[in-house]
Amino acid sequence: MAKVIVYTAEWCPWCHKVMDFLKENKVEFEPRDVSNKEFAKESMEKSGQGGIPVTDIDGQIVVGFDVKKIKELLGLE
Repeated sequence: MAKVIVYTAEWCPWCHKVMDFLKENKVEFEPRDVSNKEFAKESMEKSGQGGIPVTDIDGQIVVGFDVKKIKELLGLE
């Protein structure tokens, strides 16, 4: 199974949509709250920008809630 990390924040509705989608599809993931400065720095280094959600799927970065790309990277459908 893919290693999945979601850079998130409690106040971010799109972050919750990504995590809900992953849960619905029984994909295990590690949430990393960007209120932790180390996680915020990691997210920026991986994505090249400061927005969230950022999803890291085996080193492939998805910015925002891009269902098509997430499904493709996870082999869903």
